[in-house]
Amino acid sequence: MRLLIQRVSHAAVYINDEKRSGINEGLLLLVGIEEADGGEDINFLCKKTINLRIFDDENGVMNRSVMDIGGEILVVSQFTLHASTKKGNRPSYLRAAKPDVSIPLYEKFCETLTRMFGKPVQTGEFGADMKVHLVNDGPVTIWIDSKIKE
Repeated sequence: MRLLIQRVSHAAVYINDEKRSGINEGLLLLVGIEEADGGEDINFLCKKTINLRIFDDENGVMNRSVMDIGGEILVVSQFTLHASTKKGNRPSYLRAAKPDVSIPLYEKFCETLTRMFGKPVQTGEFGADMKVHLVNDGPVTIWIDSKIKE
């Protein structure tokens, strides 16, 4: 499972020109799921997300988590995080899980994150053509793969 985490001052998801969800200060998570993912990947990434210290403290040092600042989280499914560009110029998405696997894992990820975070997370709509509007704060963007825990 892969996450692309962006620290944002605000972010929103639009579907068919209608706002589906949005947050103010917090994290925008793009989530990519592969066939080999499961509960261990979900737990690892949820814990890492809520405890990641990427918000400034009073000294301007990234020393606070999204929980510490009372921030919000927006989760968007993003199968293209598993793109392979080894051959040619057209990405291959063979590693990305098919919907029968990825939808339940995405839903479980959102449920687990909500439970660990202690408040609801906002979401996009799995498989929809979404327009994601965001202001990346910093910019701060971090990529985490649950299969690489170094």
